[in-house]
Amino acid sequence: MRPMLATPGPGTADRAGVPEGPGWAHEIKWDGIRLIATVRDGALRLTTRTERDVTVAFPELAGLGTLGHDLVLDGEAVTFVDGAQSFSQLVERVHTTSAARARMLADRRPTTYLAFDLIGLDGLDLTPLPWSARRSALEDILTDRPRWQVSPQYADGPGLWRATAEQGLEGIVSKRVTSTYQPGARSADWLKFPHRSTASLVVGGWRPETGRSRLGSLLVGLPVPGGLTFRGRVGSGLAGRAGARLAELISSVPVGPCPFVDDVPGPDRAGATWLAPELVVEVASLGATTGGRLRQPAYKGWRSDLTPQDLTPQEVATQDPGGDLAETGPGDAPRSASDEAGTDAQRED
Repeated sequence: MRPMLATPGPGTADRAGVPEGPGWAHEIKWDGIRLIATVRDGALRLTTRTERDVTVAFPELAGLGTLGHDLVLDGEAVTFVDGAQSFSQLVERVHTTSAARARMLADRRPTTYLAFDLIGLDGLDLTPLPWSARRSALEDILTDRPRWQVSPQYADGPGLWRATAEQGLEGIVSKRVTSTYQPGARSADWLKFPHRSTASLVVGGWRPETGRSRLGSLLVGLPVPGGLTFRGRVGSGLAGRAGARLAELISSVPVGPCPFVDDVPGPDRAGATWLAPELVVEVASLGATTGGRLRQPAYKGWRSDLTPQDLTPQEVATQDPGGDLAETGPGDAPRSASDEAGTDAQRED
């Protein structure tokens, strides 16, 4: 099952257009990876937004299988470092395929599963029920433990928006209390209001560091008919383990002709190696210029849960309205220029 996705909410200032009143509930937007947790006969299966099985990567969540029910949960895996969410630490986890290494990483940096929806219970399909009924059942079934908990919900959306901004959190998600669960659909019954601008972009080439052969920067863009439209060069965030891991991934991507359909400026294309447009990465920025170029972009992680084909025309449109680069998110997908920054490696949507 693919998770239900949120639509970017209107506005960016002050309350950002967050809906008010008893018809809406509001949750924190976590900086993690969206996971569907399925429990059947005591066995847990964890899948990403694109239905990739990553159960082996999170052994600390196996206890979800001991709750005495068959369940289908929607939630976000989040890694906390000194009380703050760390998306970069989580990226390493979701790419782990070795059980032994996963256990070692879980001991060092355990993940918490923050559940926000119950969409199946003991063989019953709960997706046709309103959010309020599913939420009530979730709170009855899932008792908070050290490695999982029910993500809190709030009545005051504008207040939560301001509080999460002050605390440097990702943002909020507002949900209509009567909304049914629509697997794989992006619905206006769920609205996301991120604080930080991030985007899911496709790597079309790379450049080495000046005077060296190692990875120095990425050339990234958005899918359009015939290739990619250029959105800029990303050099920040590529030092250390993150850059080394990305360089390994790039080495397996076929080299080819320039995939960008528009002109790449000479200073950006100098010394570039062009790649087949296969890798999707998460990039944070300060938005975009009027020409659609990223402002002060920084690499955040490889989106192993996404392919260029997963960036649907609807998502690309919300991410690039009128030529301005939009924001994406945990684990999720592109957003509008008024929207935010999250992972497989998702952000919430």
